[in-house]
Amino acid sequence: MGTLKNPYSEQLRGIAELILAVAGESVTVMKRNAPERALKLKRQDEWGIYLEFLKVMFNLTDRLSVLFLPIKEQPQFMDSLEDAVTLQLKNLLEPAFGSGADQTEIILTVGTTVAESRQAYERYRFLVTENNPVKDEMLNDFGGRVAEAMGITGNAQVSAAATLCASAVIPAIKAILAGDTPPTIAVGAAAPVAADTTSAPPPLATPGSQGPAGAEIKLVSVMSTVAGEEVETRWGLHPRFRQDLSPDDAQQLTKLMNRVAKILGERYASVAFSDEWTSWHKAGHA
Repeated sequence: MGTLKNPYSEQLRGIAELILAVAGESVTVMKRNAPERALKLKRQDEWGIYLEFLKVMFNLTDRLSVLFLPIKEQPQFMDSLEDAVTLQLKNLLEPAFGSGADQTEIILTVGTTVAESRQAYERYRFLVTENNPVKDEMLNDFGGRVAEAMGITGNAQVSAAATLCASAVIPAIKAILAGDTPPTIAVGAAAPVAADTTSAPPPLATPGSQGPAGAEIKLVSVMSTVAGEEVETRWGLHPRFRQDLSPDDAQQLTKLMNRVAKILGERYASVAFSDEWTSWHKAGHA
């Protein structure tokens, strides 16, 4: 099941690491976009959401690999990717289940995920590197599946967030297949927060050129703390990111972040002082 002798071993390992990391970060993003529902999700529910992201990324990789590999080698590449993802997933889960755990269930899970990916998305015909209505239709279908997996079928905010996460991974997969350094991608956004502005650190997940897939490059941060009945919020930029901005860009970003903080702050405050938050906090999940 290894890929060491495969001429595409580097690409396979890179894509496997990327899509597993993005799937994990995307689950977090979905929960941030539906905080009330997130409180009720069980591990099995989160696992289902995780697999939905794997399904769409297998399909996107399949479509992109056709553009970079010889036709005769492409099917074998996708089979090898299935093996690479299985191996990476086994390594990720090993701390929880122990090194002697049976891999059969993981192999079956990944195999089923690939099969369901084909069943769900192969019927859509489009060129993945171009924007077109059929591509939008498929991504909207995917977003709806994620909302359904969360138990909030038809939730437009979750569906849109899922679509953005899936779209963001396309340039990175394309770069890996081309043998280039993957661009930094962001699958996350600031967590729900409150009020005004100043500065602080950040949470945009960026598997990409700055480190191994799954590492975090914190570009924009919004952080909120609750003290009694008061909510204090700070936001800030990564120092290097701040240096790259022109004065006009910095001014526009400041104006935008003030609006974001105000909108999210009102939502955060309503959740933070609700009975549901109180019970969650007492359970040790603050």
